[in-house]
Order: sequence, then C-alpha cells, then structure tokens
Amino acid sequence: MNGLVLAGGRSTRMGTAKEAIHWHGKEQQYAMADLLSLFCDEVFISCRPDQLDQIASDYHGLPDAFPEMGPLGGILSALHFRNDTAWLVVACDMPLLDEKALDVLVRHRDAEKVATTYEGPFDGGPEPLAAIWEPKSYPLLLDFIKNGSHSPRKFLLNSKILMLKSENPHVLRNVNTPEEAAEIESMMKRHKKGDLI
Repeated sequence: MNGLVLAGGRSTRMGTAKEAIHWHGKEQQYAMADLLSLFCDEVFISCRPDQLDQIASDYHGLPDAFPEMGPLGGILSALHFRNDTAWLVVACDMPLLDEKALDVLVRHRDAEKVATTYEGPFDGGPEPLAAIWEPKSYPLLLDFIKNGSHSPRKFLLNSKILMLKSENPHVLRNVNTPEEAAEIESMMKRHKKGDLI
C-alpha cells in the first residue's frame, strides 16, 4: 500500500497555503507524509505541476495528471501512476488526524471493497480524504468522471465501501479558514494540557 497526501489545493479561503502551515513542527504536508510512512511502502505528496519543484528533496511529489478536478484529480493521478496497489489517502488540512486513526483504518481494511473509509463527522457520509482506495476503484472512477462529476464523496456514496465510525470524530475535521485554524489551534493546546479534544 502506498500513501498519498493531498496538497494541491489553492487554499483560497485560508488565504495562505494550507500544506505549509506548521501544526506539528514542520510543514503539514511533510508531517502527514511522515505519518503515512508508518503504514505505507512509499509515500507521495499530490501537488499541482507548478508546486513540484517546491517539495523538499527527501519527499516524493506526484503532480496531477488530472488537473482542475480538486481532490479527485489527486486520487486519480495516484491510481494512474500505480494501479496495482492500494492508496492510503489523506488531506493535508486535517491537523488532528493521528496514528491511532490511521491504524484503525488499516487494520479494518476490506480489499474486496472499492474503498475503506471513515464516516464523516458532520453528515454521516463517507470521508474520502481519510480513506484507503483500492486498485479496483480506478476504472470505476474513470467511468464516473465521464458524467462530469468530480466529487469523491458522491462516488463513494454510490460504491461498495466499508465505512467505519471514528472513536474521535474530531480527528477528521479539516481546516479551510483562519477562523477554523484558530479553533483547531485552541483544541490542540487544550489537548497538550491533558484535556480531551
């Protein structure tokens, strides 16, 4: 299984590159890549072609082969690059995602399904950006985008998946705005003091 950190977004709502925020002592894209390396044979950072030369030399960049499709373009690009292996995919803007959450995902993986994912913390639908995507998803995704849809969640909603409930749904929260970043930072400080997130 390979790992993929989705870091190709333009961060327009945040106003600064989300992948470069230092939540854990280094740029978030590298912190997530290090986390994935605990579970994966190889780890890649999904990026736009213009970002490739900005990725540190000790990490592997994987430029989008399906541009302007958002996160689904990154997932498709990974499966296009290697469609003989599963991909553990995480978004770079989930600073609370931790080793425990990924361990549960990996241990409960069902390779017979299209994907193994968590139930999203807000609407109960599948969370496509903290999920294991199986090789069999690739041809199905190629058919899916022919209809003009680029929503990985919509794809999963109409596919055979295993969806797990998270013991701590907060780990799946993503950060899109400065206000959300401030809230997450406050939660992380409370957690360091021993309070529950």
